Amino acid sequence: MTRTHLQALHPVLLERVLATVRDAMRTQGRSLSGGQGHGLTLGVETAVATFTSGAELDPTLAVFAGLGRTEYREGHRVDALRSILMLGAQTLWSALVEHPGPAEPPELYVIAAGLFGYVDALAGAAAEGYLDEQRDAAQDWARLRRRLITLLIQPDPPSDAALLAAAEAARWPLPPSLCAVSVEGTDAEHLARAAGGGAIATVIDGATRLLAPSGLNVSRALSGRRAARGPTVPLAGARQSYRISRKALELQQSARLPDGVIDCDEHLLALLLAWEPGVVDRLADRVLAPLAGQRGPLADTLLAWLRAQGQVIPAAEALHTHPQTVRYRLRRLRDLFGAALDDPDARLALQLALTSRTPAAR
Repeated sequence: MTRTHLQALHPVLLERVLATVRDAMRTQGRSLSGGQGHGLTLGVETAVATFTSGAELDPTLAVFAGLGRTEYREGHRVDALRSILMLGAQTLWSALVEHPGPAEPPELYVIAAGLFGYVDALAGAAAEGYLDEQRDAAQDWARLRRRLITLLIQPDPPSDAALLAAAEAARWPLPPSLCAVSVEGTDAEHLARAAGGGAIATVIDGATRLLAPSGLNVSRALSGRRAARGPTVPLAGARQSYRISRKALELQQSARLPDGVIDCDEHLLALLLAWEPGVVDRLADRVLAPLAGQRGPLADTLLAWLRAQGQVIPAAEALHTHPQTVRYRLRRLRDLFGAALDDPDARLALQLALTSRTPAAR
């Protein structure tokens, strides 16, 4: 079959393929007048023209990559477009068989192989465009949700208008209350999907920051990970929950809080002591100076006694030692600390300092 014969058949081939494609679109419940209807018409015209003329393939592949993108935007599956393409190819082949011209059967078989290979290339271009659009859309959603999370946790509260606009763009209904969760790892989208229930997440400073409406249990989705669940707060307090969860994850990563999924409200003392680097160390250096750096029985006895609110028997039980031993050590401690052991503020400072240097006691 000569190129001249194929070009002569162009009007017949185009008419038949267009009719088949339009019927297929009706069967799939698609609009023939919408953007995809016009796009497919252009695609068929371009594809048939390229096939009959032997023109350069790249422009046609670009058209079908665009059709693939439109498929994704309009909510169709890419397989639906491929099925339409195959029906069009079968129609075109039937027309060629009816009008073989001077071609012999072996030559028709070669043309058939070329035709269906050509359609496979068009379907591949459409699939690539579909995936590209899907990837771009995912990046857009990630960007919009990152912006919303950033607005909620930034130091200066956003205006109501800005927050509502960002939430609408991200398609996230603003909950009346929420908690922030800091999670080790950077698979934010995966974690948000696993948490479900309207959770959103993004990566900030090398960790996933997830916002979950109050009442949503995210522990199961975070199983096996280091994660710190901040307190549940009103929407306007999202930054506070974020900062607490962020610090807690840092303490987990430095082995100062337990691994796994932790509730920050259960570790507030550890968070308070670690909040401003250096401050608690300065406090400990000052108030524990009489111990001259000792980390032995005297320090342990002082902490147990303070925790027992100055009672010797409970302190001895906590230390698994005899009350008389505790009394002996207390006399030594009074020699070192004097009236500070009777001052409420000094006792509080001593207990905080000793606790900061006794991880197992937190």
